[in-house]
Amino acid sequence: MLALWIASNTSWRAALRLDITEMRDGLKWGALVGVALGAVNLSLILLIIPALGGDILFLRETSHARAPVWVMFPVGIAVIGILVELNFRGFQMGRLLTLLGPSPAGRLGAILVSALAFSFDPFMARVFQHLHWIALWDGLVWGVLLLQTRSLYATMAAHTVEVWILYVWLKLWFD
Repeated sequence: MLALWIASNTSWRAALRLDITEMRDGLKWGALVGVALGAVNLSLILLIIPALGGDILFLRETSHARAPVWVMFPVGIAVIGILVELNFRGFQMGRLLTLLGPSPAGRLGAILVSALAFSFDPFMARVFQHLHWIALWDGLVWGVLLLQTRSLYATMAAHTVEVWILYVWLKLWFD
């Protein structure tokens, strides 16, 4: 759908919030948010969830964990972060903002629906099992970040940096 929408929209870059003049600030804010989310989610995954009796060992068997490190880090994760943010925050949340309008309720609805769609995506729910709810938190934060910075580069950077942190630490933890 994104490809069809781009093909029929001459101003798709602006609609997706891919203004090159916003790239520098977007990358800066995104990296900061990514580090913060990485620290919070890593603490949840490695400390809090196991302390509450939750299983995290299944993470060693995910497609991400089983792929060669050179495939995933850093480029594979960056490509995934860029593509996922193009879809969920750029395309889906952007269309929801158009549909629901610029009111605070419309903005909140767009953030919430796109975050729910992201966290309950069949791939996400299957691969990350009972931890997929963490993606809901991420999606909410990334949605707010997009509205605050008006730059999809911010959410791309936040997503990528967070997953880099999680990937490296979990690799070290399990190996």
